[in-house]
Amino acid sequence: MNVMTEAVVAMPDVQSSTDMRRVAIQRVGVRDVRHPMLVADGQGQPTPTVADWELTVALPAEDKGTHMSRFFSLLDDYSTRTMTPMLFCDMLRDMLPLLNAQRGDITARFPYFIRKTAPVSGVQSLMDYELTWAVRSTSDAEQDNTPLEFELTVLVPVTSLCPCSKAISDYGAHNQRSHIIVSTVYDNPALVNINSLIARIEQQASSELWGLLKRTDEKYVTEHAYENPKFVEDLVRDVAVQVREVEGVLRYRVTAENFESIHNHSAYAVVEG
Repeated sequence: MNVMTEAVVAMPDVQSSTDMRRVAIQRVGVRDVRHPMLVADGQGQPTPTVADWELTVALPAEDKGTHMSRFFSLLDDYSTRTMTPMLFCDMLRDMLPLLNAQRGDITARFPYFIRKTAPVSGVQSLMDYELTWAVRSTSDAEQDNTPLEFELTVLVPVTSLCPCSKAISDYGAHNQRSHIIVSTVYDNPALVNINSLIARIEQQASSELWGLLKRTDEKYVTEHAYENPKFVEDLVRDVAVQVREVEGVLRYRVTAENFESIHNHSAYAVVEG
């Protein structure tokens, strides 16, 4: 019997070669990666969702390329763990040595659900919100003490009713659905309370929204909004006052957009602090 042996051929690792152009790259990696995620709900219980991920690192001038496949290995390693803001930051700390990087960032955008109780009937339903988590290193990695910033962005849909329309109309007032987007940056992710922040935002609207309402609830929502008219300027100012009181927030950005029901444009305002 003839035994055939094949020589083991070493495959070239091109990305680990030296680049002679000497141009550093601030961010290189993968984006628009759809991958499952377990996120902790308001009680800390795991809730499955699907996130759109972006993972990047800084590449030194002498390095040809980064190790793209390692980003996916990292995602797989964390896909079965219940993600909290603190664990999200740990994920970045694990990513940096895995990619031989001194700086990097991770972003995940995903739907987040809160079970809410209707104001009159008491019927319960899920309300969905869009969250974005971002963590970035703020200086070069130093073992396990890499300085990080965690940013939470939440999109909260609400109802707004126009004060001017109410003042000039004999009956009724135009109202519309609005989006309030709040971005908050923390230096300590342990202080992040998603449900509390969303509640603070909703309370500043003409009315908050629910997934399921009975007729008694619809009456309440309609009349409650009428008694709480808000311009888009009122929305961003009132929310900004609330965000200022949140413990651990280093800086914030509040955006409100009213999808006007009597105009073919939106009303828009931004407050930063």
